Amino acid sequence: MNVLVDTSVWIDFFRNKANTKLEELIKEYIIVTNYIILTELIPALCIQNQREVIESLQSIDSVPLTIDWDLIRNYQIINLPNGINKVGIPDLLILQQVVENNLTLCTLDKHFALMQSHFDFKIH
Repeated sequence: MNVLVDTSVWIDFFRNKANTKLEELIKEYIIVTNYIILTELIPALCIQNQREVIESLQSIDSVPLTIDWDLIRNYQIINLPNGINKVGIPDLLILQQVVENNLTLCTLDKHFALMQSHFDFKIH
């Protein structure tokens, strides 16, 4: 089981310096990342001169993403009539990646919890 750790979890981890759920996943060597998440995190870390943190994040296995725009639109077509609004394109791309690669998602983002009842994926 590989677990894709969403940006929301990383930000919480960096701010609070304690997230036992994430710490356990790191120790189990089952976390993966993607370029969306790295691109959301690394600019702020660069400005804060957090080179070691950046290197650590970049050393995590990255799952490649091939974007299926028709599928992304279909996800949004399912979301909107079900009251799941304001889901950004990055989250829809993450959803596609999680579903297609049979990944578990570790997230604090409420959109994913709402989407879970309409799409086949697991949240850790």
